[in-house]
Amino acid sequence: MITVGIDIGSITAKAAILDERQLKGTFIQGTGYDAKTAAASAFQKVLDVSGYEKQQVDFVVATGYGRKSVAFADKAITEISCHAAGAHFVNAEVRSVIDIGGQDSKAMVISPQGKVLDFAMNDKCAAGTGRFLEVMARALEVDLELLGEISLKSNAPATISSLCTVFAESEVISLIAKGEKRENIVAGIHASIGARVVAMAGRLGLKAPLMMTGGVAKNVGLVRMLEKNIGMPVEISEHAQVLGAIGAALIAQQH
Repeated sequence: MITVGIDIGSITAKAAILDERQLKGTFIQGTGYDAKTAAASAFQKVLDVSGYEKQQVDFVVATGYGRKSVAFADKAITEISCHAAGAHFVNAEVRSVIDIGGQDSKAMVISPQGKVLDFAMNDKCAAGTGRFLEVMARALEVDLELLGEISLKSNAPATISSLCTVFAESEVISLIAKGEKRENIVAGIHASIGARVVAMAGRLGLKAPLMMTGGVAKNVGLVRMLEKNIGMPVEISEHAQVLGAIGAALIAQQH
């Protein structure tokens, strides 16, 4: 059975294709203004990179922030289930998952079978999300992809006290005006996000091994801060950003 998972996030659209339980290809692109167009494009591109034809696909599952926009999907599934399934796919030993997406952040405890046992979610505020990092990177005039490496150079993280994106941005601008080192500001931003995520996840009683999924998992500075605050290693898969799509394709296999 050939299945495709489409994960439409607020920032990026991801697609993954499986033949039985073998991963055959993935694709990532910006979501942009039109989620429907992004979904169709990601679907076609993942077919192109894997060498399959559209008519060969047996089932498509959509997930993510824009899953309802994927009109051609056979089913839409919450991203919580999909990230759990994706994490379990790459490491069946994983028992907890943290996903920091563009619009929200989530933590979940999963069973040995990869099913969600409990979860917590922040979807009411941009603080502690990928969008928060985007805003801060713009204020600091640095590439979003470089934030992690920059923060590792800090020896005195700045204090970012506000958990509101708007007020935190004002704090960052004030720190810049005072001449605070960029690396210390970035480290402070990561500490602020880390504290918020850990407060959310702490209510669940996270169990090791712990994996982080989503594009923000590529931010090594934030990952280190989470490890410090949680008190356990955070595993990062090479497929971290597309694990939601992989999980969706896996769930499609069940249908």
